[in-house]
Amino acid sequence: MNPFDFLKAINDTKKDMFEDPQAHKDYNAFIINKGLSFFPDTILYANEMNQRAHAEKKWQFEFLKNSIYKKKRFSKWHKKDNIGEVIKLLIKHYNISERKAYEVHDLLSNEAIEELRLSYETGGRD
Repeated sequence: MNPFDFLKAINDTKKDMFEDPQAHKDYNAFIINKGLSFFPDTILYANEMNQRAHAEKKWQFEFLKNSIYKKKRFSKWHKKDNIGEVIKLLIKHYNISERKAYEVHDLLSNEAIEELRLSYETGGRD
């Protein structure tokens, strides 16, 4: 089971997911609460469960399933941006982490980045 199955059960189907013994292992309260925090009508319930993270997983699920009214909810999940060509170049040139490369990128001018790009250009035919 993935977190979206639990979110669907909480928001729409109201199915008891904990009938399956695997559910106790697959339930990730952080992801479930994050998924519910995208909506104004469920954010307070997610916050309530964040404050009670020590509660048993089944109890958290039951609270959310029985408190949140049935409605189809959908939102885009924010994903990490793809690493750009410039960031890869900075990682290679300075031998630094991706996070540090983003910091260095903010410090460099466009001319310096272009100069660095040209120094690694190999040329040749396509």
